[in-house]
Amino acid sequence: MNRIEGQVFIRQPAAPAGKTPANGSWPGQDFRTILNEKLAGLKFSRHASERLESRQINLSPEQMARLEQGVDKAAVKGARESLVLLDDLALVVSIKNRTVITAATRQELRDNVFTNIDSAVLL
Repeated sequence: MNRIEGQVFIRQPAAPAGKTPANGSWPGQDFRTILNEKLAGLKFSRHASERLESRQINLSPEQMARLEQGVDKAAVKGARESLVLLDDLALVVSIKNRTVITAATRQELRDNVFTNIDSAVLL
């Protein structure tokens, strides 16, 4: 079944052989829900989460919003891996995967070299 919702064309997969969706919908999460979850927000790698926790760094909702805006801007420019400088933090972010890979504080930035990045975002 194909349908258009807003500006997004959604094509639902055909039912597997011998199975039909109940009441015209698939069991569990529907495609739109899964797609929205994949597109929404940033993820933090285990490494980044451990770094933030061990350094007692908590990002405020305002900082998270700014970080997401910075990632969006980098994506528009075609960036793949970015160093994002947010207040007193440096975050390496996979733009394609929308995943924070690592995080460091300003004090830890001295004498460090960031490799495998193709852009920097100053927030």
